Amino acid sequence: MIPPFEKPIYVTRPFLPPFEEFCRGLQDIWDSRWLTNDGPVLKRFTRDLCSFFETENICLFNNGTLALQIALQGMGISGEVITTPYTFVATTHALFWNKIRPVFVDIEPYHYTLDPDKVEAAITPWTTAILAVHVYGHPCKLNALADIARRHNLRLIYDAAHAFGVKVGGRPIGHYGDLSMFSFHSTKLFHSVEGGMLLFREAGLRGLFDYLKNFGFKNEVEVVMPGTNAKMNEVQALMGIQNLKYLGQTIEKRKAISAVYRKRLAEIPGIHMAPELPAAVQYNYAYFPVEVDEQEFGMSRDALYDKLKEWNVYTRRYFYPLICDYPCYRSIPVNGSLPVARRVAGRILTLPIYDGLALNDVETICDILLGLHQSMRMQSAQAAMPALAAVGR
Repeated sequence: MIPPFEKPIYVTRPFLPPFEEFCRGLQDIWDSRWLTNDGPVLKRFTRDLCSFFETENICLFNNGTLALQIALQGMGISGEVITTPYTFVATTHALFWNKIRPVFVDIEPYHYTLDPDKVEAAITPWTTAILAVHVYGHPCKLNALADIARRHNLRLIYDAAHAFGVKVGGRPIGHYGDLSMFSFHSTKLFHSVEGGMLLFREAGLRGLFDYLKNFGFKNEVEVVMPGTNAKMNEVQALMGIQNLKYLGQTIEKRKAISAVYRKRLAEIPGIHMAPELPAAVQYNYAYFPVEVDEQEFGMSRDALYDKLKEWNVYTRRYFYPLICDYPCYRSIPVNGSLPVARRVAGRILTLPIYDGLALNDVETICDILLGLHQSMRMQSAQAAMPALAAVGR
């Protein structure tokens, strides 16, 4: 019998730089007493990210949700936007706050991103953009979506909240589409405690986004538009600077964890993993999602989610329920019955993965899953024995 973990194993834990290193950075902030409003630490963080993403067209925010809201506002998106029901609520909330009608279409079954065929079928005269999500850091069907957007004169916007560090064909993923939003929330692979970033094709958007995130101020006495307060502060920027230095080793540790999961879970019926990504994709190993097939595994996803807590293992049903099933969005018609998205949402479970998770703990989690499957199979066999005996009589 495998004993429970002494301490909880959560689905994720944030990476933190060495405490002394962070404190040295704080001393500079204390000395300057410049806490927000485009301070020197934020400027340094911006330069670091421009170098990392190989572009000058970025803008930083205090969180990803406001970044996406401002992106839609600044780009003048209106009417209908085709998007996915299989995402975090902030994706759709950003549309709502801009009075844009989301049009939900189904996802493809392998990496859970928007199905381009369903996107094209949902275009109407009121469609102005596609808002796709790189779910779990899995790149969307980039070429297919770009082709649809070009032929129908639509803006192509990516929610890249999960995709920091991902490259496709050697290019940072933010270089695809008209604009990408990245989240720096503390649950993400890369974080600045809270934070967000826009990376965009048109250089002229930078000034517009700067106005919108800072109340519309042009200077001390001029307000040129009704903006809001979405500025990143100096402490957030410091955390981002420090964490960016460790990103490579953080990804490598997650890659090793993913390799253990893939090897061990392949042995367990009913635990299905997303296929490996193509060789052209440099992945960030941000999440490890699996689908639980109740009939094969012997237990439903929800039952497994609850059962694992007995071992102090905390997974997440990410994403469940679908966005269109939340009360605030149920009145919005969906495009089709969303069979793939509904199946995945009912089976998905993201397993623990973070840089501080020991590989032997990953092995133990896999042992627990295997033991549960074997236990359920034994129970099924025992339950079938009386019925077989009755048939024999």
